Amino acid sequence: MTFHISYPAELPVSERREDLKAAIAANQVTIIAGETGSGKTTQIPKMCLELGLGDNGLIGHTQPRRLAARTVAERIAEELGVEIGQEVGFQVRFTGEVSRATKVKLMTDGILLAEIQRDKLLRKYNAIIIDEAHERSLNIDFILGYLKRILPQRPDLKIIITSATIDPERFAKHFGSDDEPSPIIEVSGRTFPVEIRYRPLSQPAGGPADGEDADASDDELEEDRDPLDAVCDAVDELATEAPGDILVFFSGEREIRDAAEALNARIQSNRRLAGTEVL
Repeated sequence: MTFHISYPAELPVSERREDLKAAIAANQVTIIAGETGSGKTTQIPKMCLELGLGDNGLIGHTQPRRLAARTVAERIAEELGVEIGQEVGFQVRFTGEVSRATKVKLMTDGILLAEIQRDKLLRKYNAIIIDEAHERSLNIDFILGYLKRILPQRPDLKIIITSATIDPERFAKHFGSDDEPSPIIEVSGRTFPVEIRYRPLSQPAGGPADGEDADASDDELEEDRDPLDAVCDAVDELATEAPGDILVFFSGEREIRDAAEALNARIQSNRRLAGTEVL
């Protein structure tokens, strides 16, 4: 092994690494349930390497999105001190960096599906990690069904399913049975505390605007109000409180770019946001 494996102490998954390694070694299928931020995506492949699962085949690691496949690969490579495309590589649609030295291969679930057509028993893999399985896309559901079918023919293949804490028992029963489900390892905790608040889209940060009918229905106001304005107002509101980072989710790339543009404009007009960086 040309790299040194260590685990960041601040990640909750690092505290459970001996339990996790023991479960992976002892079982053909292991379910790992943990909240976002527990570190399971970046640390579990390293545990598989320590168990020797990358010695005679690949450790496949699927992600639902192309960007995640690439960035996770880059992060794992950085932590191991290797060049991307060497011991840690990635493959997504239209591009990839994988070599004969690769032991951990990040990819989208669509890439793994395509490989099934050419390699029906996935013999190039010693282990397959299905990450973010709780998202339950058509790709993920098909892969989970297919993997269960080939497990009897591949007793040497390790399957690791990672999920948020959303109903991991269903995955355990799928790969085992009602009487003897696959083992579930819970990894609790987040790297950083996250506070969740709710504020209707219909209400600007300061309540109804001047001249607005306070009795107007929320439905009417929601139809008229641009969600980007509401996001910018929410950022303004949070800027008045203690320092911290703000994470905003959108449904697609166009919405993300539009929001970044709107927030950069808001930074120019709100002195409290001075020095804020929009990523």
